[in-house]
Amino acid sequence: MNYRQLGNTDLKVSELSFGTWAIGGAWGKSNDQEALKGLQRAMDAGVNFFDTADVYGDGHSEELLAKATKGKEDEIHIATKFCRAGDIHDPETYSEKSVTAYLDASLKRLEREQVDLFQIHCPPFEILKDGRVFDVLDKLKQQGKIRYYGVSVETVEEGLYCLEQPNVSTLQVIFNMLRQKPLEQLFPQAKEKGVGILARVPLASGLLTGKFSVNHQFESDDHRRFNQNGEAFNVGETFGGLEFAKGVELSNELKWIAEDRASMTRAALKWILEHDAVSTVIPGFKNVKQVEDNLQAIDVKGYSQAEMERIAQFYQEQVHDHIRGVY
Repeated sequence: MNYRQLGNTDLKVSELSFGTWAIGGAWGKSNDQEALKGLQRAMDAGVNFFDTADVYGDGHSEELLAKATKGKEDEIHIATKFCRAGDIHDPETYSEKSVTAYLDASLKRLEREQVDLFQIHCPPFEILKDGRVFDVLDKLKQQGKIRYYGVSVETVEEGLYCLEQPNVSTLQVIFNMLRQKPLEQLFPQAKEKGVGILARVPLASGLLTGKFSVNHQFESDDHRRFNQNGEAFNVGETFGGLEFAKGVELSNELKWIAEDRASMTRAALKWILEHDAVSTVIPGFKNVKQVEDNLQAIDVKGYSQAEMERIAQFYQEQVHDHIRGVY
């Protein structure tokens, strides 16, 4: 396992880490025993960082992490998120009283006294510009309940604004071969300011595994069915903002990346790791097999300059104009 500095923090995190939305819920059927085996397999391979949120399975993924990391609290770093259990547009959701309550509930489920990284979970831009939530987080940091804090953002504009806040240590952004906009301004400025980048939705909700046909049917409790057009939350969180059939078409155009790299999954993750502004990439998983497949991305063949340019051109000419929503 390779480790990267998480921005200007004192944390070194595995360059390939894992998100835990899928094992918490909203990705179809999941199995707790398989999830726990997957977490253990990841840790055995050197993964020392996991991302979660209080709304993943109404806290279930936090509880699974507590079980998996029991006795390893000093060596396994956990990032969690808050605000979406309440009304994200209500300023009261970001008050000291509310944020403290969210944090205490997460700490209880995680069975920890401190969380390594506490992130605002895709709040409206007006909340960020109001700024009071950052004062609350500063206070919780001073109290020792959180080690560092960051923001999970939906747009580059939000990310650039957060870079101006002095104590924001990380940004979590959607970044993959089908969502390359952060490369233009956000990544260079984050790197310059020492802010860590967590790359989420790295496989475009599974599009970049190459396993879907346009006729694929997702389970009713899978966000890839109930949020295909942004019905439940930001459209960008599902298939990176692409309409599903178009996303399948575009992913088929990228199947060449798997040549000499065993699979599209590993190739797509490797491409993200080629960007040094990225601190860690956080694919999801449901079982040991998926964990192992993702882990092998570290060792597959890197990309030549010509290949990187081909992917950039593909994005600009064939993908960019099909992404929906503000990003």
